[in-house]
Amino acid sequence: MRINMRKIPLSLEELKNLRKPLRNPDLELKGKLSLLDILAVAITERVGTMGFFLIIFFWTIIWLGWNMLGPAEFHFDPYPAFVLWLFISNLLQLILMPILLIGQNLQGKQAESRAEADFEINKKAEKEIETILIHLENQNEMMLEILQKLDRKG
Repeated sequence: MRINMRKIPLSLEELKNLRKPLRNPDLELKGKLSLLDILAVAITERVGTMGFFLIIFFWTIIWLGWNMLGPAEFHFDPYPAFVLWLFISNLLQLILMPILLIGQNLQGKQAESRAEADFEINKKAEKEIETILIHLENQNEMMLEILQKLDRKG
């Protein structure tokens, strides 16, 4: 008589008990954000768009055009100075740069959290697939044993 050296797979109940509940990293992170963090992310998402670029681009053209080509008595920042425009654009850059960096850092944390959640799911799936494969191997062995017994009887 042959000794059966089968691996004993986990039962469905054991697999279910090993499962941790799935987590939603987006909701976890949103629950931890302060109001300023939410504002930084919102600004980052809007400033990094083509629409924002076009607004700034056309505003610059209008500003420069008006101050170079408009009626002289209505120039508020006449050519070649453009000091006010340089001041405003530098101020805008100084304000937006740290806000964008904060927003990008928060978005990076969110991406890392999503990657961790994906990894957890992949580990669960790997364990379940491994168990299914062990079950299939065991079924295959049992079917071969049954076929051998049938052949001996027949």
